[in-house]
Amino acid sequence: MRIQREQVVRAAWTLLDEAGLEGLTMRLLAKALSIQAPSLYWHFPGKQALLDAMADTLIQDVARTLTADSPWETVVRTLAGDLRRAFLQHRDGARVYAGTFVVSEHTLRVSDTVIGSLGRAGLGPREAGWATFTVLDYVLGFTIEEQGFTAQGAETAERAGALRELASARYPHAAGAVGAILDRDFDRRFDFGLELLVAGIRARLPAP
Repeated sequence: MRIQREQVVRAAWTLLDEAGLEGLTMRLLAKALSIQAPSLYWHFPGKQALLDAMADTLIQDVARTLTADSPWETVVRTLAGDLRRAFLQHRDGARVYAGTFVVSEHTLRVSDTVIGSLGRAGLGPREAGWATFTVLDYVLGFTIEEQGFTAQGAETAERAGALRELASARYPHAAGAVGAILDRDFDRRFDFGLELLVAGIRARLPAP
């Protein structure tokens, strides 16, 4: 029975969770599916095309409760939270999405909702578009760092010790903030950065 595109994507997520992004290869994916490579390339001409499809499925449930008529602050906060949760579902989930340029119903639905809401609040199309992708870039960058920090384990502890030592010896301002830099309360750190973004967008809105 011929392999289906959706089966390939599901198997790719399983392989990613086991081996990480570097371990996700077309050869290993074909082996996991017990098929020959040509059957795999029938659906995806290369790894980037596969990653694009994976990125699309990653956000299929993002912002489902929102419309362009929803209050813009609710839209921005919900979007950011949904994206982070989606990226954290899988090992290297944020890295899979980063760098893709997916033209699909899911990406356009999410973008249209956020841009529309910011437009209703008073931003022009360019500012609304840029603000939308600024939120996306923040969530991507934060989650990539969060997943990387968590994955390093013992290596992170060793580097933390080196950071404290160097900062204490030569960089007093950084030394005073080492605790914050190494804080593993990612939820609070994420919310702090998100509030900075919301305040920045609010400052760009026209006066009521």
